[in-house]
Amino acid sequence: MEDLIQEAVRRSARYLKGLEQRSVAPPPEAVKRLGGFDAPLQDEPTAPMRVLADLDDIGSAATVASAGPRYFGFVTGGTLPAALAASYLAGAWDQNAAFHVASPTTAFLEEICRRWLVALFGLPPGAGIGFVTGATMANFSALAAARHALLGRLGWDVEARGLFGAPPITVIVGAEVHVSVLKALSLLGLGRERVIRVATDGQGRMRPEAVPPLTEPAIICIQAGNVNTGAFDPAADICELAKASDSWVHVDGAFGLWAAACPDRRFLAAGIPEAHSWATDAHKWLNVPYDSGIVLVADPRHLQASMSASAAYFIAGDAREPSHYTPELSRRARGVEIWAALRSLGRLGLADLIERNCRYARRFAEGLKLAGYDVLNEVVLNQVLVSFGTPDRTRQVVRRVQEDGTCWCGGTEWQGHAAMRISVSSWATTGEDVERSLRAMIRLASDR
Repeated sequence: MEDLIQEAVRRSARYLKGLEQRSVAPPPEAVKRLGGFDAPLQDEPTAPMRVLADLDDIGSAATVASAGPRYFGFVTGGTLPAALAASYLAGAWDQNAAFHVASPTTAFLEEICRRWLVALFGLPPGAGIGFVTGATMANFSALAAARHALLGRLGWDVEARGLFGAPPITVIVGAEVHVSVLKALSLLGLGRERVIRVATDGQGRMRPEAVPPLTEPAIICIQAGNVNTGAFDPAADICELAKASDSWVHVDGAFGLWAAACPDRRFLAAGIPEAHSWATDAHKWLNVPYDSGIVLVADPRHLQASMSASAAYFIAGDAREPSHYTPELSRRARGVEIWAALRSLGRLGLADLIERNCRYARRFAEGLKLAGYDVLNEVVLNQVLVSFGTPDRTRQVVRRVQEDGTCWCGGTEWQGHAAMRISVSSWATTGEDVERSLRAMIRLASDR
């Protein structure tokens, strides 16, 4: 076992060291070699060292270098060294993070992370927390808590009775709502198409004056960090509107919520602590390994009521039971990596990581503007949208950038415009990485 672990570490270190030199997108020949995995399951066991070698020798070259410094797609962070090392150790621990009695260490670390995170985000100190797979399940969990709270006020126990015959709940979203919120609503039986969509401005921000008058409690879903522009819905205004009808405000802050942890970006999150629930990802701007999401609810009783399950073989103790705050029972100990990332960065290191990424995004925007291309958004965070002319031309440039391999950016559609989206989210990105990528983008865009 010890030799195998050392070999895994050696191969992992070699992979990470090679990210600086390799193409961000895997070469076609490496992808083709994945066919080497395509064999019938053999009858006899295979030596673990051989299994590891096959995985690395065939698989590593065909991965996307999203852990490297020049991946700017899908708001994907890298993996901080401390978080990666903690992930290795947590894997060796092999803890089931469902119950305190099953893993006192991981349950205790989750509570520490809860206190640290609510303080970093400026949220109510008693807020409840759940550690889930990502923002989709974080949105799901928060909206389940909202569903419980609103129907409970009307005397309906949705966990016991379901939605058959339940009073209807009005759900309000912005016109630029992220698909993860809609997916969560569909899973909860609240529907994707029955929502009321509120008009947004040119940056994707919900317009408070367009929110319809509410006479009964509703769920209002707002954004902290539009996935294309990085813009924030006016949380303070919307939370004030919600008070008149005692409505629940939920914040989808998959990456933007982390701006609250950065003094220079905190102004963007004004009003967000006045909401009732929040969803974010740790595998984005906190740069921990996939998968890692966080749900927070101001009144933890609503999250616990919507997520708890009882079993005859388990008697809960006085300590916080992790599985009472997540959809899953058995799950890996994600809080270990989150604790390690926060412990290694500290407040100042986390703020520097966020601000540095925002500064690099502004540099991308400035360089592309100087080269004569149209930046379509106000660069307030880490997102840049650029058009290279016609839709066909823009898509062609995106394809060239991806195939070139110097860096990787995704294509998107923004309010009728084709665009390339640059998302700067990695701790590993340096100023030289930005300049190198910028030169490649301009070269590829100018090459007819």
